[in-house]
Amino acid sequence: MTDAAIIVAAGRGLRAGGERPKQWQELAGKRVADWTIRAILRAGLSPVVVVLHPDDMEIAGLPDQVIRVAGGATRDASVRAGLDALDEAQVQNVLIHDVARPCVPSGVIEAVREALKTAEAAAPGLPVTDALWRAEDGRVAGVQSREGLYRAQTPQGFRLGPLKAAHAAHPGGAADDVEVARAAGIPVTIVPGHEDNLKITLPEDFARAAAILGRAMDIRMGNGFDVHAFEDGDGCWLCGIKVPHDRALKGHSDADVGMHAVTDAIYGALAEGDIGRHFPPSDPQWKGCESHVFLRHAVELATQKGYTLSNIDCTLICERPKVGPHAAAMQARMAEIMGLAPERVSIKATTSEKLGFTGREEGIAAMASAVLIAK
Repeated sequence: MTDAAIIVAAGRGLRAGGERPKQWQELAGKRVADWTIRAILRAGLSPVVVVLHPDDMEIAGLPDQVIRVAGGATRDASVRAGLDALDEAQVQNVLIHDVARPCVPSGVIEAVREALKTAEAAAPGLPVTDALWRAEDGRVAGVQSREGLYRAQTPQGFRLGPLKAAHAAHPGGAADDVEVARAAGIPVTIVPGHEDNLKITLPEDFARAAAILGRAMDIRMGNGFDVHAFEDGDGCWLCGIKVPHDRALKGHSDADVGMHAVTDAIYGALAEGDIGRHFPPSDPQWKGCESHVFLRHAVELATQKGYTLSNIDCTLICERPKVGPHAAAMQARMAEIMGLAPERVSIKATTSEKLGFTGREEGIAAMASAVLIAK
């Protein structure tokens, strides 16, 4: 089972100023909501429900994989609408996040998810470190102990069933879902929050959030390596091109060793394992499958997680067949499959100076690197 997410985005955010609700205002080149949704998708949460104001249901530009749900007049009513949208989902846990927290670090999300492996509920918080005053008529009227006080943040994580029951029993008006859970007797574990995880509330918060997002450039690199032995045949599939040869490559699929290495490089950059995790060789449906199916899946997964594939570099290691005469065609085919410009695809070859299994012409090896950049 996966962990689902609900992004609460139905409010109007009047204190933030501007002509539009704060979630649709521009922030560092995107809308606030776009940054928030991207952070949640990149964390691998699925499904992701975005609860919108009824007037915003047709708003453009949201990722296709999110589920749009109309919210209610209050925050807890909107959360209940999001929970109802998960009735058919095969999930155990749900993380509820405010759309106005676009800078949430991945570590905060992961801390909540990790805590839910043993806790009934978990939420991030920051210990209060400033002195606290009580005020009357604009003057200090007393002090308040900060001992044991935390500043609450989101996402707040819960078991789906108990939280839904807690909301159904709550009279309404809760400040957040922790309040709802505690009213139902659900203990909530505090995990470390982060200062970057600010909630945009006032006009000056946009500048703070933009500064955080501007310094958080996310670049990922992955490596892939694959080997296939020769068998009887009349050619080898290499990077999407059938190269004439007196042997073929042996494999469960079409044994395109170059495409497999590139695919694994993309999965590696995403920390998503390898081809075997997504397309098990034990599954007969992948027998003889063309390798572009695997590669397209890896590229689509990167897109879903909020990354753009910047470039790939693939080296084929063999004595024969000669790759040079076919390298341009391989480059064009790989670029087409991945949706890249050809100049962002490097296909080259080398020998192993007649050493090892490739030198003895027992098979072909390939290694590849891929670079992903957060959108």
